[in-house]
Amino acid sequence: MSLRLGDIAPNFVAETTEGKINFHEYLGDGWGVLFSHPADYTPVCTTELGAVAKLKSEFDKRNVKVLALSVDGLADHKEWIKDINETQNTTVNFPLIADEDRKVAELYDMIHPNASEKATVRSVFVIGNDKKIKLIITYPASTGRNFEELLRVIDSLQLTAYHSVATPADWKYGEDVVIVPSVADADIPAKFPKGHTRIKPYLRTTPQPNI
Repeated sequence: MSLRLGDIAPNFVAETTEGKINFHEYLGDGWGVLFSHPADYTPVCTTELGAVAKLKSEFDKRNVKVLALSVDGLADHKEWIKDINETQNTTVNFPLIADEDRKVAELYDMIHPNASEKATVRSVFVIGNDKKIKLIITYPASTGRNFEELLRVIDSLQLTAYHSVATPADWKYGEDVVIVPSVADADIPAKFPKGHTRIKPYLRTTPQPNI
């Protein structure tokens, strides 16, 4: 059965470039991003892993641990990392899961049905600190992911998890947010002391409450 938003992220034990990990233990009380790659030594993946390495401090600020996965082995991973560091002018600073038996790829339905049974699709899973899946995105193998967008989504997920708000189209951290419909007009002043704007009965905005 395919995983859905709100499902508990399946736990697993796997070898990585930073040693054996138990996924749930590795995440601890933090958030996680698990993202897969079709294979080692592929051009788009090389740029993606370099991009994530450069953004590692941004993920750290959000208490998010990142893990990459492909169905290649540790030896290939470690040699490929040398290429990534060289060509992307960075240092890979997060674990790459070696999934030669496809255990994790199959657990997360990452095997591309119309390509090779050994090639994972470009899947992204964001996992909350409750171990539930908050976001699933799947890209085609030909399209590199936008990790700045992933950080934007994580900002929204973390904000809306703790406040009665949603984020509008193209929202960025620091901009106004939308008050969810379940909050009555009478309760807004107490919940949102920064004030609010009533555009329509169902569309009410307020400054971001956690800054």
